[in-house]
Amino acid sequence: MGVNITIQVPFDLANRLQPYRKRLPELLERGLQTVAIQEDETLSDENKIMEVLTSNPNPEQVLALRPSVRFQARVSALLERNKQTQLSRAEEAELERYLFLEHLVRLAKAHAAQHISEQ
Repeated sequence: MGVNITIQVPFDLANRLQPYRKRLPELLERGLQTVAIQEDETLSDENKIMEVLTSNPNPEQVLALRPSVRFQARVSALLERNKQTQLSRAEEAELERYLFLEHLVRLAKAHAAQHISEQ
């Protein structure tokens, strides 16, 4: 037994989905798994950055902070998609969270650089 769901998708996506219409539940499940994995990975990166920032790091540790390649790729993808099309609400919130985290890291790095130059 299942639940009927009606969604509106762009025509090009509808055309691409047409050959797979009998497998839509499987496609949705796979897509959800992929999204969950990506969110878990980037959330892990966010947590690592916050752990450093909240651990009373020395200035050198702050200046050494770098996002992972995976994290950078996700932010870049969201920024590019934002230029090309409108992001979903979830993607907008995700991008805003990443940009806020970047802002915090930049402030921390500026403060650390100033601290080092004063020594």
